[in-house]
Amino acid sequence: MCGITGWVDFTRNISQEKDKLSRMNQTQKMRGPDAEGVWVSKHALLGHRRLIVIDPEGGLQPMIKQVGGRRYIITYNGELYNMDEIRKKLINCGYTFQTTCDTELVLAAYAEWKEECPTYLNGIFAFAIWDECREQLFFARDRLGVKPFFYIQQGSSFLFGSELKSILAHPQVEPVLDRTGVAEVLLMGPARTPGQGIFAGIQECKPGYWGCLSRAGLHMEPYWELKSQPHTDDWETTVETVRELFFDTVRRQLVSDVPIGTMLSGGLDSSAISACAAQVFSEEGRGELDTFSIEYADNEHYFQENEFQPNRDAPWVQKMVQAIQSNHHEIVLSNAELIDTLNQALSSRDHPGMTDIDASLLLFCREIKKVSTVVLSGECADEVFGGYPWFHREELIHADTFPWSRHQADRKAFISPEIKVMIEPDSYVDARYQEALSEVPRLTGEESALDERMRELFYLNLTRWMPTLLDRKDRMSMAVGLEVRVPFCDHRLVEYVWNVPWSMKAYQQREKGLLRYALRDLLPKEIVERKKSPYPKTHHPGYVQEMKSRITYLLQQKEAPLFQLIDRRQVESFMKQDVSKVHLPWFGQLMNVPQLFAYFLQLNQWLETYQVQIRL
Repeated sequence: MCGITGWVDFTRNISQEKDKLSRMNQTQKMRGPDAEGVWVSKHALLGHRRLIVIDPEGGLQPMIKQVGGRRYIITYNGELYNMDEIRKKLINCGYTFQTTCDTELVLAAYAEWKEECPTYLNGIFAFAIWDECREQLFFARDRLGVKPFFYIQQGSSFLFGSELKSILAHPQVEPVLDRTGVAEVLLMGPARTPGQGIFAGIQECKPGYWGCLSRAGLHMEPYWELKSQPHTDDWETTVETVRELFFDTVRRQLVSDVPIGTMLSGGLDSSAISACAAQVFSEEGRGELDTFSIEYADNEHYFQENEFQPNRDAPWVQKMVQAIQSNHHEIVLSNAELIDTLNQALSSRDHPGMTDIDASLLLFCREIKKVSTVVLSGECADEVFGGYPWFHREELIHADTFPWSRHQADRKAFISPEIKVMIEPDSYVDARYQEALSEVPRLTGEESALDERMRELFYLNLTRWMPTLLDRKDRMSMAVGLEVRVPFCDHRLVEYVWNVPWSMKAYQQREKGLLRYALRDLLPKEIVERKKSPYPKTHHPGYVQEMKSRITYLLQQKEAPLFQLIDRRQVESFMKQDVSKVHLPWFGQLMNVPQLFAYFLQLNQWLETYQVQIRL
């Protein structure tokens, strides 16, 4: 993958200000450590940082293509998985190509199909094309939002970038939090409402949207949306379709000119991808598949089974390694590494995130990068097939809010009274929840009230929960120049499974029952039957104690910016408890008391280092 950035201003000559674009581009160096490029014109500047994956010589960017006397210039971050099909279509339309990379294909696709071009693309992408003849900027983001695209309209300027930091690097943009930004950080965080860029004025192009900027203004439009319709396939056809789509998707995503491997947790999703990849490697004579797993020092001593994490990954990983004969790499992390990486994880995401859950992924990706430039991950199968507890537990299914953020009363208690009055916590969260429900593509004549509710839950997961995990995966991997591909985000698979009824998805009353059955002969039986277990985290008591110690120190700092937003007295009161025995889910399955403390630490660091201004 890569980093893209740009600046358009129709009212002045910005060609003499390319140093500002260079600074924006430089902030994304880690996304693209292999090459840098800038394209300059009177009213448009484009920047690019490249991570080489396909066609090392031919894929330099920004790329220019001349078609019929018109020039098109692109800055592109992504990977297409249907290159051969698109190339054939465009050759039949009379196009010729100088490279074998997908960047030139996207340029030609735009030249031929204009605003409809994203509908032809199967992949993960965010790109911007300057159409010189029309004097307009066209941009688009992939259907599920795997790749990011932030932008701001500031006066006469339009600025964009893969990450918030690239926009903040422009001198016109100030890091300001308004009421919405504060509410997003304190109430929704580390999630974000679709389109929100946290900082005042900054927005994110929503998944499945394209935009066009011209002298007439900015126009945004969706090119893809989930559509609800009756599922007419019988059980056997449904199983076979899921299986075929899965195998085709994984095979397509194994194309690379650089070393490629898979993340392997021993769970159903990553094991299926790894087994399929190993099979393809064997068929194509590509040697052993590199697989990678994560573990924490001393977890074998401190791990405690709970309703969300029923067992450790390590034994299951070994079963899979033996089954597929991969070249396996176990990466073991320490408490000290996690703690030391919290700030880097923060700067990679540009706002407080999933704390040590982010940090561990960043460290994991850093070690993988020493062996592979690309890996496939099992992310998003739970959202597509129904793997999370909130799909299966009655009180979570019918929670009248986002099921991963049910403990709003606990969150609200920590907010300073002055801020609480300004952001109206209860009404803000409820408004965002109702907004999400209003978007659900309903199916007339749904079989039951449960089916109707499950459609709502799947929509909430695909559009509100999954983007948080995709943000995390993109930022932590790209912080070390590693490309992560997510086969379960293939839009064809998502479209098909969206309309499969809940009774099929939950076959045999199991989480991801349909997927388990479809892949039953690909994996060892015990892997197929393994109970859902989330991304692993440290269970070392020393981590909790270190977080508590750091919060205690922070409480002693009179000028700590955290307490502009957080009630110091409430934190002091909370700290008087034996926090090792307190259960306070902050966000989802993985963020509890230690992560709450780490979130406060990240929030304080963010306000300080980003010099965030609060203007309510």
